[in-house]
Amino acid sequence: MALFITDECINCDACISECPNNAIYEPDQEWSLAEETALEGIVVTPGGEEMDADEQQEALSDEFYFIVADKCTECKGFHDNPQCVSVCPVDCIHPREDMEESEEVLLEKKVWLHGA
Repeated sequence: MALFITDECINCDACISECPNNAIYEPDQEWSLAEETALEGIVVTPGGEEMDADEQQEALSDEFYFIVADKCTECKGFHDNPQCVSVCPVDCIHPREDMEESEEVLLEKKVWLHGA
């Protein structure tokens, strides 16, 4: 399942560099699916939404770091455990209970993002 950052976040920046999918963004930062992935042009997200991967999207939070669910694979295919969770000094990164994804789905998402 995708991860999310709670309002307990202290905006320390520890998680950003750990994410192999570039799924974590600073507060009030625009984002795109294409950033540091193999995606480009019109794509269909794992959730079935058609998007322009290159188009900048509005920030999901203007106060705290945030994780783009369509780019989060819980580090599957890269690491045994989510790296952002392991480096967070305040334990504010948790699984989204409303977005359960099997390891197989997470690995498919990794291939979707990176092409391999």
